[in-house]
This record gives sequence, structure tokens and C-alpha cells, in this order.
Amino acid sequence: MEPVQEPSYESQAGGAVSREETATVYPPKFQKLEAPANVWVKSIGSLALYLILGYYIFHSFTMLLIITSIVVIHELGHFFAMKLFRYKDLGIFFIPLLGAYVSGSKREVSQRESAIILLAGPLPGIVLGIIFYLLWQKDDSLALAGISYYQVSMLFILLNLINLLPIYPLDGGQLLNRVFLDEESWVSKIFVVLSAGLMIWVAWSLYQSSGQPFYFILFLFPLMILTRLQTDKKFTAIEKKIEEAGINADVSYEDLKDEDYWKIRNILIEGHSAFKDIPPAPPYEYSSKEEKVMTTVQSLLHRHLIQDVSLVGKLFILLICLTAFASPWLLKMDMSFFNRFGL
Repeated sequence: MEPVQEPSYESQAGGAVSREETATVYPPKFQKLEAPANVWVKSIGSLALYLILGYYIFHSFTMLLIITSIVVIHELGHFFAMKLFRYKDLGIFFIPLLGAYVSGSKREVSQRESAIILLAGPLPGIVLGIIFYLLWQKDDSLALAGISYYQVSMLFILLNLINLLPIYPLDGGQLLNRVFLDEESWVSKIFVVLSAGLMIWVAWSLYQSSGQPFYFILFLFPLMILTRLQTDKKFTAIEKKIEEAGINADVSYEDLKDEDYWKIRNILIEGHSAFKDIPPAPPYEYSSKEEKVMTTVQSLLHRHLIQDVSLVGKLFILLICLTAFASPWLLKMDMSFFNRFGL
């Protein structure tokens, strides 16, 4: 697509130029063509792959379904909380052998909303685990597909308590980073690096104690974290160039001018290795990677984090987390079940 040149203007007497404008009309910025239904097709596809590879680990379809149900309930908590706060492009995606996550986008994000969204995953699971445990106490013969309510309750509690640990990118780590630390500060970056280091140590320890090569997949988490830190460093340099070019990045993608989209796109092509093979504009033509370009441009637009959690609010959140961790002891549960997991 080539930009359209507006005609110049001449006076009727003698052809002298009385007004001359040569304004470029830029093609529209790229819009995602994928239908919302396709997001759910991808979600179902990732779930199918998750189940297939999960069966390789558990060798019990019943146990696999129970664990998958726990994961789904956890992610649905995040999903409905994000829907409540009007996040866009929502979808649930499963990572084989690792878990799942909910994706969504929103320009203005508050600490209060973030805390509710992050806690909406593990807390319902812990509550359900407690309910299964109390039912088992009344009748220890109760079972779900041959698995006792006691085991089901402990799985609910264990998996969700792990997610509440203050380790990035678990829910507890994101909560600590978003509400209690400044995400842009060096303290936050040190916390993220320490989280990656701890996860490497845990993965290596589990492998050494069990000898199972399966645990090598846990190294993917710290690898993704460190890769993201490197990407953030590149983005900081790109954001600086965008600012130097006088482009207003303090807008939503919907409000971003077409001209600014193509200018940011050129800066991306110059500064990001993933887009080196895309020719800069002009000519103003979409690339086969245009959706990825669009997603990257969206991530470069400034997101507003509203600091709306007071000291009392932070103490309340901390109390909720501590109560969740203390719940097995408060209910005098038999903690020998956790020993199977080295806890």
C-alpha cells in the first residue's frame, strides 16, 4: 500500500501557488483478523495436548482428570475476575506438563484489580480443598472416581498453595511484584532474577533426587523469565527511540494514529532482531509477521498501573495469604501427604 498524496492548490489567475500542501495519508494500522472463537479453538487444542502428555506422566486417566480439573478451576477464577474488570481478548491456554495461564489485555490496570485477579485463582481451590477435607472427616469412605476425598482435598490445597508462593511468575510472586514492589525498580528485577535462580535450584534438586528426566522441563520457567528480562532491556531502548521521535505512546492501540503505527513499526524493524527480515516502510505493505508486529507495538504503548492499594490494604492481602498457608495446620490436617512432594 502506498500513501496517498493530497493535490497542491494553485490560484486561478496566472497559476501562482496560493496554497501548497503535500500531506501523506497513511494506510490504516493493522487490525487482528482472528475471530474470538479461534482463541477458544487454540485453548481446546492446548488442553488436548496437555492431557495427552499428562497421561504419559501420571499413567492414570482418573488422576490426570482430577489434576486437570483443579488447574481449570484455578484458571477460571482468574478468567472470571479479568472478565469482571473488562479485560479484552481473554483466553485460557494450557502448557503441557507445566500448567495453564489466562491471557488478556487492558490499558489501565490497578493494583487492587491485580490483587483480586491473582488471588481469584488459588483461593477458590484452597476453599474447595478444605470442603473436600471436611466432607472426608464426616465420612472417610467418600471418593471421587475411586480417589478418596482426602487425596482430592490435599491435591487442591497443595497445587494452589504452590501457586501462592512468593516466587515469580507464580501468582504469589506476581502479587508481590505488582502490589508490594515497584515493577520498574531494580529491587523488582533482582527479585525476578532470584526467583529464576530458585526455580533452577528446585528443578535440579528434584532431578537429582528422583533421576527422572521429566523435571528438566521445569527449567523452561527460569529460561522464560531470563529471556523476558533480556527482551525488556531491548524494549527499553526501543521505547527511548520512540520518545526521541516525538511519537505519543501514551495511548491505547485503538487511539494510536496510523502514521505513528508505521513509524513505530520502522523503529521495531531497526531495533528488534525478530523483525530484521521485514522491509521498512515505504512501501506501506503488511508483512506475513504483521500480527506479531501489531502485538509488539501494543506492548510498547504505555500501560498505566494505578497505585490504589493502601498500607492497610497491603496488610489485608498479606493476612489472606498467611491464612491460606496456615489453613492445613489450623484444620489439623494430616500433613504426611505433603511429604510425598518433599514439603
